[in-house]
Amino acid sequence: MRITLLAVGLLLAGGISQPLHALPPATIVAPVATAAPVPAHGVVGIIDEAMLSPDYWTSAMAAPDRVLLDTPAIDAQNRRLFELDGSMHDLDKLPARLDGNQVRKWLDDASSRPTTPRWDVEGDEVAVEAIDAMFANTAVQAVPADQATRYGLVVHRTDMRGLPTTMRIFSSRGDTDIDRLQESALFPGTPVVIAHESADGEWLFVISPRYAAWVDKHHVAEGSRAKVLGYTTESPYRIITGGVERTVFTREEPRVSQLQLDMGIRLPLADVPPNKPVNGQHPYAAYVLQMPVRNEDGSLGMAPALLPRRADSAADYLALTPANLVDQGFKFLGERYGWGHAYGTRDCSGFVSEIYRSMGVELPRNTSAQAVSPALEHITFERNDDAAKRKAAVAQLQVGDLVYIPGHVMMVIGHHGGMTYLIHDTHGGRYRGDDGELVSMALNGVVVTPLEPMMFSETESYIDRMTSIVRPHGALRLPSH
Repeated sequence: MRITLLAVGLLLAGGISQPLHALPPATIVAPVATAAPVPAHGVVGIIDEAMLSPDYWTSAMAAPDRVLLDTPAIDAQNRRLFELDGSMHDLDKLPARLDGNQVRKWLDDASSRPTTPRWDVEGDEVAVEAIDAMFANTAVQAVPADQATRYGLVVHRTDMRGLPTTMRIFSSRGDTDIDRLQESALFPGTPVVIAHESADGEWLFVISPRYAAWVDKHHVAEGSRAKVLGYTTESPYRIITGGVERTVFTREEPRVSQLQLDMGIRLPLADVPPNKPVNGQHPYAAYVLQMPVRNEDGSLGMAPALLPRRADSAADYLALTPANLVDQGFKFLGERYGWGHAYGTRDCSGFVSEIYRSMGVELPRNTSAQAVSPALEHITFERNDDAAKRKAAVAQLQVGDLVYIPGHVMMVIGHHGGMTYLIHDTHGGRYRGDDGELVSMALNGVVVTPLEPMMFSETESYIDRMTSIVRPHGALRLPSH
């Protein structure tokens, strides 16, 4: 089966970080009709198994190792992000005492009472009384007029929830992937401010650098401001550069045994003798991490943990290059989609965030904030913007650019056969078949697809519904037309 579409016949070399208006005219080619093949596996445009390898895309780049932003430029951009973007939280600048009105606003913003029915994992409608109990557990009325600011470190990968409950609820019966209470996840070593506690004493409402929500209190250890914030700047350290790595198993210190460590986490090294066992194992074949642990009274402690040298990690953040962007994205290829970082995985915005974080670049948590962040180079589209503007933007997409449609983000990895190719973490995807009908691909994971054939609805393509393009590594402006 084949479909026909209007695509931009452009083969960008990739890895050229220039403002859009500065690209030489010869690189802009008029749209041409392009046939998009659909192979036996049913994913449009993926006609060669080699396309599922990062080398396929990096080998076509003219300058794959060109540094798009150096460390000082990345640091400056990150500072702007925390200064200008209201979705970010600079914990270092929070006051010594939290105002009760601010805490109540954080709680209110975390979740709103549903106005339509919700369903549980068994397909039964969630009773109003059950939802009432969840909101009662937030104990909003117990928020004091003001309180001392408390700090903690995350000790275990933990879900961030809109309400203090493990109950998963869904907008439609039978859809058990999109849990409406699943907001995000926090990783070991993440600093937080502890703003509130649930009525049952089992949950903490925390403010992390990128999000505010409820977490299991057993996954946070409380410590002094100096110890918590100081942990994030200690040296030397390791950066997790694999998709997911784990500390080694240990009976001696179960609190740090087989901890999941996701891409981009920065963890300091422990100062331990090189010739003495760590948790019953000689450390010479591993890196010894200094991991935060929760003591029985909830206080913050530290314990060494071993990260095998075979694990994908580095002594510093990776260079921000086109090749590294593609390589890092492909380390997640085939991972299941996890709305709000459910299932120990990640969603579309988490996916691109973790790729960029492995190179030291911070992004807001959600697509809604990423797409319009005042600290990032972006162009936005209105619903009535014409096709010419959209095609001009697509024609100049570069490796690493982030393309947004309502509720979704995709990262550009290159151009091939007159189409723009993306890697993205998606719940679904559709294209129009040669019979004119929409064909649904049950993708539900990290995949590679072309942009041009993807359909948002019966009448609109992804390109028709683009809301923003963000370039986290350089200038981004449309030429006049």
